[in-house]
Amino acid sequence: MAGIKRKATSPVRPLPSKKQNISPDSDGQANDFDHSRIAEEYGIINREFYPAEISNERCEQYNKNEIPRPIKVLESTIKETQDERAKIATGDCVVHWFKRDLRTSDNVSLSKASKKAKEGGVPLVCMFIVSPQDYEAHLTSAPRVDFELRTLEVMKADLQELSIPLYVATVEKRKEVPKHVLEKCQEWGAKHVFCNTEYEVDELRREAKLTKLCLENGIDFNAAHDDVVVPPGALMSGSGNQYSVYSPWYRAWVKHLHDHPALLAEAESISPNPASAKETFQSMFSTPIPRAPPNKSLSDEERTRYAHYWPAGEHEAESRLHRFINEKINKYKETRNFPAANSTSLLSVHFSSGTLAARTAIRIARSANNAQKLDAGKAGIVGYISELAWRDFYKHVLCHWPFVCMGKPFKYEYADIEWEYDNEAFARWCEGKTGFPIVDAAMRQLNEMGYMHNRCRMIVGSFLAKDLLIDWRLGEKYFMTHLVDGDFASNNGGWGFSASTGVDPQPYFRIFNPFLQSEKFDEGGEYIRKWVPELKGVEGKAVHDPYSRGAGKQAEKAGYPRPMVEHKEVRQRALERYKKGLGRGTANVGGGVHN
Repeated sequence: MAGIKRKATSPVRPLPSKKQNISPDSDGQANDFDHSRIAEEYGIINREFYPAEISNERCEQYNKNEIPRPIKVLESTIKETQDERAKIATGDCVVHWFKRDLRTSDNVSLSKASKKAKEGGVPLVCMFIVSPQDYEAHLTSAPRVDFELRTLEVMKADLQELSIPLYVATVEKRKEVPKHVLEKCQEWGAKHVFCNTEYEVDELRREAKLTKLCLENGIDFNAAHDDVVVPPGALMSGSGNQYSVYSPWYRAWVKHLHDHPALLAEAESISPNPASAKETFQSMFSTPIPRAPPNKSLSDEERTRYAHYWPAGEHEAESRLHRFINEKINKYKETRNFPAANSTSLLSVHFSSGTLAARTAIRIARSANNAQKLDAGKAGIVGYISELAWRDFYKHVLCHWPFVCMGKPFKYEYADIEWEYDNEAFARWCEGKTGFPIVDAAMRQLNEMGYMHNRCRMIVGSFLAKDLLIDWRLGEKYFMTHLVDGDFASNNGGWGFSASTGVDPQPYFRIFNPFLQSEKFDEGGEYIRKWVPELKGVEGKAVHDPYSRGAGKQAEKAGYPRPMVEHKEVRQRALERYKKGLGRGTANVGGGVHN
């Protein structure tokens, strides 16, 4: 599969003829691969919404603090305007803007908005904006949009019991969202609007803009920390720098929470509105939740399937959490890596959409422990809490190294690796037809459920980036556009690990052997047989590699493909390509970890 193949029928947009464009890399040396052009033409950088790929030099400017990070701009804006905003009296109502915090309990911003409304003796009004262009720009999957809209149905009913209206509107152009929020506040006579902060670059810049725009119009805009347990920037190493390795970061995170226990406290419950609110905002109570926009719609069969796999709403999230704590958490540490074990919480969609707060899960898990410290007591509970902490870690990384949100790897020098753009190979990976059973089972699970077990995410990520040498950003994009639990920071962090281009990665010379990973984590082949029906009748360990273990005729008859590459050969190629991309030459590439 060497070189660039182009097939018009591929799910990846074909790349025009490869040109010998010369563009200087970060060291000023010539590079015959125009990464910026490739990123644009393969849709990695969507030029409808974003500028061309950020340069290595500009990434370095962020690292040297020569460019202000979006999180710092927002923090400065909040601080600079706080005195003026504090002078604003309560208006006719208080607004809470739901985004990725789709729950009524343990919600920091919603609690603050409710308290403000109660103090002012005015009703609370909630809103949610459906933005088709935001979905497109952020690669939000159709199953995820469906899950959010079904969740809004649940929330609308819960809020109605408290006489709190939920306004849901579709705003076609993403740049019009701030203006729409402002206009609705003016229409309702609201002088205070609350929301929980999102940490991607677009959202941080939008909140900074809204803070100023609202103040210019006599409105106090409040953005709170809720999606993280510990706010970004709160943890510093002894040298005063941000952590880029999980283990020391985690120790600091645990210590910070032990020193600041209020960060795990449950947000105050919201108060009901006066009964008169149902008359004042009658149209909001009677208006149904809209259907998904055309660019994110599902068929009737798909909606039924995803509703079966992923019931929506915070009540379902709480139920799943308690079942997991009562039935599975004690064995979590030793079983979580085995996809057939059904030992994980299956709560990722609830964390990413905000139907459950991570601090809620941590607090409840800790209450089931025999120790109050987060890193002591039952191994299963400690292990579960440490896995939840990864969500915070990746969001902290996103805030401090914002160029990872701009199509650039954390290790931006790895942007000079010459990737393959083989449309046929990528299509086989997407469809689960690679001939590597564990890879195919995982990809088929993703395509069926909108979900994949975490161990399998690492296996298929390593396979795409290293066995196929396909640009990992194409895999990152495919995941986001198919995952029901898609979260940019966590997805980006996972792909950075698998491709060895991110923060705290596996070394580039550590290349997963898919067959060995299969035997180690799906020893009995249950996971493979569930998702690859062609191999259901293959007995014993032959299921991991049927063509090399005597089951080739059976696999071929059932229509299962032969392995598309020879792992040993492509492993060597990956080592050479990585070393060349890093400017290390190609000598002595035979060693390294092979597992």
